Amino acid sequence: MPHIELTPAERKAHRAEAHHLDPVVMIGADGLTPAVVKETDAALNAHGLIKIRVLGDDRAAREAVFQQLADQLNAAPIQHIGKLLVLWRPKPAKERAVDEDRRPGPKDVKVIKHSKRGGQRPEVKVVRVLGNQRLTPGGKVKRVQPKQKSVKKGRAD
Repeated sequence: MPHIELTPAERKAHRAEAHHLDPVVMIGADGLTPAVVKETDAALNAHGLIKIRVLGDDRAAREAVFQQLADQLNAAPIQHIGKLLVLWRPKPAKERAVDEDRRPGPKDVKVIKHSKRGGQRPEVKVVRVLGNQRLTPGGKVKRVQPKQKSVKKGRAD
């Protein structure tokens, strides 16, 4: 698989994002093993932009590992400085199962009641509002009335 081609501006932006990252994958004396490739693939899926530390001293070998990882994992080689390699691949979209019975969960809402006298602090209360409730402007919790079903649609003739 060929690796992703980026414009110099995109590469520069990814280099800037990777500046503060710590290495996620370490490649030791054994070099590029299937386990290292699998870990790198998992890290790219989780993070998108990763740093890899290669512990070997041979620069040509590090460059070969860099290109081989980019080709195998369909990732864009961003930067190779010393023993650090930076790879980027867009994160895959997470698929979510749609649950039709799902309703909104509870929310904690702050209710602030100002005193009638001007000099006192307002009273702050945290109220939990469930999915079938709403908060009135006065700070009271009201339940939502169930929707009325049509009599005509419910009849079976």
